[in-house]
Amino acid sequence: QVQLVESGGGLVQAGSSLRLSCAASGRTFSSYAMGWFRQAPGKEREFLAHINGRSTILDYADFVNGRFTISRDNAKNAGYLQMNNLKPEDTALYYCAAAFGNGKRTPTWYDFWGQGTQVTVSS
Repeated sequence: QVQLVESGGGLVQAGSSLRLSCAASGRTFSSYAMGWFRQAPGKEREFLAHINGRSTILDYADFVNGRFTISRDNAKNAGYLQMNNLKPEDTALYYCAAAFGNGKRTPTWYDFWGQGTQVTVSS
């Protein structure tokens, strides 16, 4: 079992940066791939990025276009999503997720989810 807790969200102006964190429980965190997703009201959950346990496989949604960077620190049982040049359309609830394997873009592949952290970007 893995428990995930996101933090780092908030209300920011367009053009700002935020760094989201995902704190994980369990001694085998390095065995899990981690993904970041977001969901805006009335929309489906959307893939942003995933990273495998050794940080050797990273994948990003095409629309991220270099603005977001995923990373992890297995010694701290933590994952991160650095978000730069935020736009109002980035407003959403942001989730981290984990599962055994190298990571996928599909939300249903992930077994464990956090509760989410809200990001609101004003224009």
